[in-house]
Amino acid sequence: MTQDAWKRMSEWPLSIAAVVFLIAYAWSVIADVHEGMLYDVLETVMWIVWGLFVIDYVMNLSLARPRWRWFYRHIPELLVVVLPFLRPLRLLRLVALVSVLQRTAGTALRGRVMLYVACSASIVILVGGLAVLDAEQNVPTANIHNFWDALWWAFVTITTVGYGDYTPVTHTGRLIALGLMISGIALLGVVTASLASWFVERAQSAEAKEQQITRSQISALTEQVMALREELAAFEHARESR
Repeated sequence: MTQDAWKRMSEWPLSIAAVVFLIAYAWSVIADVHEGMLYDVLETVMWIVWGLFVIDYVMNLSLARPRWRWFYRHIPELLVVVLPFLRPLRLLRLVALVSVLQRTAGTALRGRVMLYVACSASIVILVGGLAVLDAEQNVPTANIHNFWDALWWAFVTITTVGYGDYTPVTHTGRLIALGLMISGIALLGVVTASLASWFVERAQSAEAKEQQITRSQISALTEQVMALREELAAFEHARESR
């Protein structure tokens, strides 16, 4: 089996597993579950899903060619697999679900990019809000204690607005904020690059159209010159015959 074949085969099962992880993680965070049967069930589900992603990483590494190049290009995936407290980051695999929406985005690369940016931003905001709520809600000095405040904080942070009405006080929360700000800058760069490519594409299209018109005019003039030369040659031949 090749790595591409494994990715095609595992994409949807892992995406579904990521959705299950999202539901279990959101339930445990929003309901602030820390003990009891529900806590055990949710933790078991999250660990099972995390185990599936470990298997996915091992399979990709074993099938990659060259293996060392794939390894050092996917260090973040290794960290997420090795460090259990980074498990929520695996929810970014939900971006794979967006591939189904490509049918409605058309065949233009720009359309796909904008679709990915919008869906990726939504997922990052949701995951960031859940993660910061998980880190902050039981800290006495924190001011983020419910999901909607956490979601608002994640939105203003990823857009780099930062009103300051809600701020993380824990080291984990500040690390999440750093990740959100970097993600916001990256997403803004993607949008800017997409718009720039649209302007360049329009300019190139207009230039190509003008060149096509010019080539058509040159071709028509060439044909007219050839016709005049033929008429002139026929006229000269008729005059010499007299």
